[in-house]
Amino acid sequence: MKILAISDEVVDLLYSARLRQNFGHVDLVLGCGDLPFYYLEYIVTALDVPLYYVPGNHDRLEQYLSDGRIIHQAEGCEALDGRAVDAARQIGARLRSTGQAASGSPALLVAGLGGSMRYNAEGIHQYTEAEMWVRAARLAPSLLRNRLRYGRFLDILVTHAPPRGIHDDTDPAHIGFQVFRTLMDVFRPRLLLHGHAHVYRSDTVTRTRYKDTQVINVYPYRLIEWDGADHD
Repeated sequence: MKILAISDEVVDLLYSARLRQNFGHVDLVLGCGDLPFYYLEYIVTALDVPLYYVPGNHDRLEQYLSDGRIIHQAEGCEALDGRAVDAARQIGARLRSTGQAASGSPALLVAGLGGSMRYNAEGIHQYTEAEMWVRAARLAPSLLRNRLRYGRFLDILVTHAPPRGIHDDTDPAHIGFQVFRTLMDVFRPRLLLHGHAHVYRSDTVTRTRYKDTQVINVYPYRLIEWDGADHD
């Protein structure tokens, strides 16, 4: 399975007529925040694959369209914030709807926690460490059910901010969350995909192993080969 992970920046290569030519082999898209709805909608329409996304700290609760409509979610996409899903189900349903054989692929357990560390009082999708702990605790029952049903808690955790001390920075807006490290300790996802930390230098570390989890900064996009074990 090939996964396209995106975050923080509208990339010309993806927001163009070349998208299907270059990425038509992708099975799933995961958005890690700070992306306009029109960009997510273009990608999901062009590729015709499931797209799940979490919000970033610059995302608003609603976006205005040129026809005057106000939308609260990217149309054709699935909001993942605070949820755990089996993405393989939607991939299989798409294959069946297009007449392709769904091969009965195993579950792909994905969960999301959007937003960044709180750095101003009015910020949308900003949280203190304690607030993110509460959000993570609300997610935990779904992960425990995964363990009972599938024998594991989680495959991929999608966030906007990075974990504390991994790919983060020291300024208030870009400090990572300690709770994400605890989630990796307890629920042992194979991947944690995040954005938020913009990359401007070729020597910036964007991939770090933390115990059983590969932490990957996907800014502004990353193509990931998923085989259920170790991957790139």
